[in-house]
Order: sequence, then structure tokens, then C-alpha cells
Amino acid sequence: MGRLSGRGWFSDLMNIHFRRVWFRAAAFTFMWWMLTAGSVNSWLVGAPVVLVATLISMVLVPPFSCSVVGSVRFVPFFIWHSLRGGADVAWRAFHPQMPIAPGLVDFPLRLPPGMCRVFMVNTVSLLPGTLSVELGANCLKVHVLDIRKNVLSELATLEQIVAKMFKISLQDAKGDECNEEI
Repeated sequence: MGRLSGRGWFSDLMNIHFRRVWFRAAAFTFMWWMLTAGSVNSWLVGAPVVLVATLISMVLVPPFSCSVVGSVRFVPFFIWHSLRGGADVAWRAFHPQMPIAPGLVDFPLRLPPGMCRVFMVNTVSLLPGTLSVELGANCLKVHVLDIRKNVLSELATLEQIVAKMFKISLQDAKGDECNEEI
């Protein structure tokens, strides 16, 4: 970790986590305020709820880095693939011959385990005709409506976008990781 200030690494670390705790507390406070329509009387219950929610969120979802630019780039990707996926599935469903060739494909994951991998696996379902089926150690099994399409390249693109969003570099995938029993 580089030096953020002249106070030392521990001070900098505590400052970073304090900002993340503060942001989460502010988000939960805003949610409580919205849920209670700004009622002042609700804060007798709301303050402890916000405190507990903040503490639990720090335990269940440890702090992680997220790129604002990467997140902004993900939004149009998400919208485009959601619309394209919906149109593709609708076209296949209403087509007289129903042109599908369903099957399972194995995708070797290069994202490290953690929040970024979970985000990737959950996002796969927005791609046209795909659904995450099973997650192995470093392999994702995906059900596709048409195995003739190049789904692996779309999954690789998604993985790169998610990596940029979470500010991480992709690991080298070993070719045999998806051949193991998952």
C-alpha cells in the first residue's frame, strides 16, 4: 500500500476503512429515511437499525475496490445485453421452427474468488440465452440456448469488464481446470 499521507500506513488504513464505514452508514441512513418517509419519531428504532446494518454489512461484505469509470462502462454493457438477450429469447420463442440448440458450456474463470467472481456469475444470465448453472473452483458451467453461438467470447468480454470494474487483473487460466469434475 502506498503512502496516502505522512501519518503512516496504519493511519491511512484506518482512514480508508472509516470512509467505507461512513459511506455505508450514510447509505443505510438514507434508506431508513426513505422507508419511513422522513418521520422523526422513527429514529428511536432507526438509529440502532442503521448501526447494526452497517456493522453486519462490514462483516458480510468486506470492503472492496470499485472503479467509477469501470462501473460507468458496465452500465451500457448491461443495458445493451439485457435488451439484446430479451429480444433474442423472444424471437426464438415465437419463431415457427424455434431455432435453439441448447447445451452446457464450461468457461474457465480468471477472476479471483470473492465479490468480483460472484458479480460475474450473477451477471452471466443477462447475456443472450445464458444462465449460470454451477460454479466450480475455477470453472463456470453455463446453460446456453444455442451452443452454435460463440458464447465463450462474450463471457470473456464480460469477465474483462468485471475485472476493470473491480480494479483487478485477470489470472492466467489453465486449460484443464474445466475438465475436472465440478
